[in-house]
Amino acid sequence: MQKLIMFALVGVAAQLVDGSLGMAYGVTSTTLLLMIGTNPAMASAMVQLAQLGTTAASGISHHSFGNVDWRVVRTIALPGAVGAFVGATLLVNMPVDLAKVVMSVLLLALGSYLLVRFTVKGFDTSRVGQPLGRRFLVPLGGVAGFVDATAGGGWGPIGTPALLASGRMEPRKVIGSVSTSEFVVTLAASIGFLTALGFAGIQWQIVVGLLVGGVIVAPFAAMLVKVIPARMLGSLVGGLIVLTNSRTLINADLVAVPGGVAIAIYVTIAAVWAYAISHSWRAHRADTAALAHEPASVDA
Repeated sequence: MQKLIMFALVGVAAQLVDGSLGMAYGVTSTTLLLMIGTNPAMASAMVQLAQLGTTAASGISHHSFGNVDWRVVRTIALPGAVGAFVGATLLVNMPVDLAKVVMSVLLLALGSYLLVRFTVKGFDTSRVGQPLGRRFLVPLGGVAGFVDATAGGGWGPIGTPALLASGRMEPRKVIGSVSTSEFVVTLAASIGFLTALGFAGIQWQIVVGLLVGGVIVAPFAAMLVKVIPARMLGSLVGGLIVLTNSRTLINADLVAVPGGVAIAIYVTIAAVWAYAISHSWRAHRADTAALAHEPASVDA
């Protein structure tokens, strides 16, 4: 029972981040399972099984708050499912260390771009509403689904920043659409893992704990996306991508980073991230005050 409660709390924390920022449930949960010595393929399989419940709850919650663009969901879900099934099937015998390092470098660059863009310029609404083409969405779904299954997380970290960077969707709809489509991707990955591994070795206590915690908090996470300013969401997401992928690179076997240097890097990232969030909040308040004052000036 104690272990069940512990993993339920992990599920709460992971879903709170994932549902409000559109990423990191898999990263958070898989990291913990790997820390306690779980086989990478089995860790990813158990997280995917737990996400069958959390992604369904998250999708329903985001839909109820109007955070979902169903055209985007329909376009990225199928290629994402194909990529996830292939990735899950290959993970059992495929080394992914190099792939994770390369992907982390790309995501680190994209996260840095988002952090600077949203913090300095805010969210440009001039392109919002312009449709995203299938030539962009289909490959994005396929790559994100493959990485999600092989790296223990990746649907949100790849899909969310890529859609945000397009500038054509509101951040809350990006997060809601990515979270909703993840159910289909998770289902495909789970089928792939169970086909390759079977049910032997799966610790259902861990799966149930992660699932229950995530389902409980899903509606609250979806509500946060509705109330957090777009500019702050961009800074939050960008900083999370930078921090998550910096950790992946620092801990990679291919990169030797001394402990003291790693701590200095984490402290620096945390300081910059905190400043970015604070700056975005102040800028949002200033923009809101300016918009509220403008009609009064016209009436006068």
